[in-house]
Amino acid sequence: MTARMDAKPAIMPLPPMDRARQVTEALATYIGQANLRAGDRLPAERELMTALAVGRSTIREVIRHFQALGVMETRKGSGTYLLKPVTTATIHMPLSFDAVHLRDALLQTLEVRRGIECEANMVAARRRTAADLVVIEEKLDAMERVHLAKGTSGPEDLAFHLAIYDATHNPLFRQLLEQMREAFERFWDEPFDRPDFARRSFPFHRTLFNAIAAQDTEAARRETLKILDVVEEDIKEMSK
Repeated sequence: MTARMDAKPAIMPLPPMDRARQVTEALATYIGQANLRAGDRLPAERELMTALAVGRSTIREVIRHFQALGVMETRKGSGTYLLKPVTTATIHMPLSFDAVHLRDALLQTLEVRRGIECEANMVAARRRTAADLVVIEEKLDAMERVHLAKGTSGPEDLAFHLAIYDATHNPLFRQLLEQMREAFERFWDEPFDRPDFARRSFPFHRTLFNAIAAQDTEAARRETLKILDVVEEDIKEMSK
């Protein structure tokens, strides 16, 4: 899909300062203003050089930075494409795993996730509104329907957790955890390739919702740990 370039916003020249940082911010601003989406092509390298009044090396440095974050890719002979939305308000973390020691990398990531996710769910329990609960329960109901029909519900499970992160009313929780989960979960097809991965955590999603609805922060922490403990146990079992 090509970028929607009609009535595109102007990219303004930069004063002499930290060129790479400024180009990064300017390009993120442009992507947001132009409403570019995943799959859209960015302006050509020469167009960016002219618009921003910087050299080719600076443009390539910035593109490499975004590539390392996993938000852009360059296709030979075609151009640079957006893989996911970018704005100046979004934090992107370059998370990578050593495939040779995948089990250890997943467990290390889970250690970090456990602390952030417990806190996020506790904050959601304190701050959730009635409207938040409606959305969270809708996602939970959808997850349960799919899980009962298919025995697994990966996308629906993610949607449920993202709704909880949104209920914290702190966008950093969603930004950080969504990226951590994405980096973590893209390895579930290989080497595990197990549709029953973490299936035993299924009942704890309903009890987590109940804790958030009751604004019981300690119960929310406990139910979160139950879910992540199952994930840890399955990683260890399936990677033997």
